[in-house]
Amino acid sequence: MNKGPVLRNGSTGADVKRLQRLLVMIKLLDYLGIDGIFGPKTEQVVRSFQQSAGLVVDGIVGVKTWAALPADPGTVQLSVGSSGAVVTALQKGLQRYGGTGSPTDPGAIDGKFGPRTEAAVRAYQKKHGLVADGIVGDRTWWVPAGAAGATLASLAQLTTV
Repeated sequence: MNKGPVLRNGSTGADVKRLQRLLVMIKLLDYLGIDGIFGPKTEQVVRSFQQSAGLVVDGIVGVKTWAALPADPGTVQLSVGSSGAVVTALQKGLQRYGGTGSPTDPGAIDGKFGPRTEAAVRAYQKKHGLVADGIVGDRTWWVPAGAAGATLASLAQLTTV
């Protein structure tokens, strides 16, 4: 279950970005909307979510709205030198996307973000019209990757929806 501070129009920061990621994950907000600023568009999407979840529709993200949202996918920023389970998931997602031997093949699934994973990320970014900087941030995780609303986050199996 999610929880966080009360957020409303005018709120900014990391918790707003986390909220926006969740709204992208459930397909209510476009990935370009992850900006850390709770403005009119985020408020409109929150209201839509609240209505669909049977909550009080006030555009304010409080305890009940946080609790109704899906689990945080943990799509942290990754770059060369990162390691661990999220890197392993990223590598699996990149391989699922293009297949073995494709430009997005990160090589060994070893949980280490090295040059081969960086090259695969750059290829993925270029294919999707993103800045090909080799850094996996919000836009790389959440840009639509193809059929059925897939994203790199969903291909990496980090999403719950």
